[in-house]
Amino acid sequence: MKLLLLEDDLPLAQTLSRVLGRKGFEVRHLATSEQLLAEAEGFAPTVVLLDLKLEQGTSLPLIAPLRQILPQARILVITGYAAISSAVAAIKAGADDYLPKPLEMASLLAAIAGQGSAELAPSPLPPARLEWEHLHKVLADHQGNVSATARALGMHRRTLQRKLAKHPVSCDPQAPEADS
Repeated sequence: MKLLLLEDDLPLAQTLSRVLGRKGFEVRHLATSEQLLAEAEGFAPTVVLLDLKLEQGTSLPLIAPLRQILPQARILVITGYAAISSAVAAIKAGADDYLPKPLEMASLLAAIAGQGSAELAPSPLPPARLEWEHLHKVLADHQGNVSATARALGMHRRTLQRKLAKHPVSCDPQAPEADS
């Protein structure tokens, strides 16, 4: 099976390429979206794995043209900033599945096989983890400016700094939840 990977995080892309290569996939990696459509047409992958948030924007506008070029391919969107609104937008645009990072290989392989999240039904993220991810997303949206982020979130700057300094809460439902 051929897999086309659009991921601007080079270490993650290398890891995914190596692991999926061991699983029998022929993987081609692109770090930017400029050549995605041309590469998709020439390479003719059976699976396209798109990072949602790229340096130059999002990959959402690429889904519909990819679907036209590759009507039978599985198009999967992965993101470190999972949100219901972007999941709905990705599926409406023609994506087959939407997976949050950090990726679990079993979930990724199931999505590639078309078994999707309905069969694996991951447990919901703990509220503290959702808060941590949201704070980091808003911080990234404000180019790392803590004061602007605090204003946007309606919280005191020191409170935000304290929350940002904490390690992310584990997504493992068996692990004890950290204090807020």
